[in-house]
Amino acid sequence: MNEIEKQLNDYRLTTAEILYRLPDHPALLQSYLWQEYDLAPRFPMLHKFLDFWSRNLDGKLHSVQVANVQLIQAPEARYASAQLRLQ
Repeated sequence: MNEIEKQLNDYRLTTAEILYRLPDHPALLQSYLWQEYDLAPRFPMLHKFLDFWSRNLDGKLHSVQVANVQLIQAPEARYASAQLRLQ
């Protein structure tokens, strides 16, 4: 699917900040940002990526913080709080 099709099928832009330990210096943490369209709240693409990370990369995962936003949504309507008139 392309990006528009994913958004119409309730995929949301998901960003994950992954903290992991450096293989040579386990006391130090490094940050990695991952961003992809994914289905909330189960996040199958993120889980697939983290499984790949655990199997193939040397840096052990420390923590993952996830944020997502729905890009296509109904417009928000609200009343104006003031009316101004110019002559």
